[in-house]
Amino acid sequence: MADNVKVKTDDRGVCTIVLNRPEVHNAFDPDTIKDLTIQLQFAADDDNVRVIVLTGEGDDFSSGADINWMRSMVKYDHEKNSMDALNLAKLLHKLYTLPKPTLAAVNGPAYGGALGLIACCDIAIGVQSAEFAFTEVKLGIIPAVVSPYVVNAIGHRQAKRLFLTGEKFSANVALQMGLLHKSVNLEEANDALEYEVDLLLKAGPSAQHESKRLLQKLAGISDDVAEYTAELIAQTRISEEGQEGLEAFLEKRDPNWFK
Repeated sequence: MADNVKVKTDDRGVCTIVLNRPEVHNAFDPDTIKDLTIQLQFAADDDNVRVIVLTGEGDDFSSGADINWMRSMVKYDHEKNSMDALNLAKLLHKLYTLPKPTLAAVNGPAYGGALGLIACCDIAIGVQSAEFAFTEVKLGIIPAVVSPYVVNAIGHRQAKRLFLTGEKFSANVALQMGLLHKSVNLEEANDALEYEVDLLLKAGPSAQHESKRLLQKLAGISDDVAEYTAELIAQTRISEEGQEGLEAFLEKRDPNWFK
């Protein structure tokens, strides 16, 4: 296991999983996605784990896709893009359907796919200095794999505007729309996290599991959503607009549709 992800479980059964690439703002690449998927499954299978906390190392939660990963995407064909996107889609579905309570401790900015991680967690607490954006549309692609979970969290109406504009928004706005449950000062973040963890540890684990299953059924997110959303993003990545957007980003220039 690489050092992309750090894991620590305390004597209460709180497993903290940390995205550990602070030098690139905790951006994720295929290796990070693989490592995180494995660690989530380990936590799910460990009888000693009661609560799972997901956070980022340093001052960022995650900037989304790693730039070197994006550089590789430009060269992928449709099949390779589908397989690549499917790994992220499966990670999100695993996080969303974990049998144990999950808590996102959003310690800083989160962009693109990272917002999917937040939306998949049962509870999300963010520092007030954090900012967010669905940046995909500015690259000529779409936030396909995160969309089922984000729409479930914030609703179609909010998602429409943010998916179409790519606008940055604050932690207070994220709170108002339901992406975050609490927005707190940096100095209060640990106490706010501990408050939620304490509540979760006082509840029956079987009841929590069944409550999660109930809510997942009511949300209507199907088991084949990973394949469907991965195919959508694969199509946009290899499209003329997607190729232009990714290349423009990597070349640090405006894409040809920019006005």
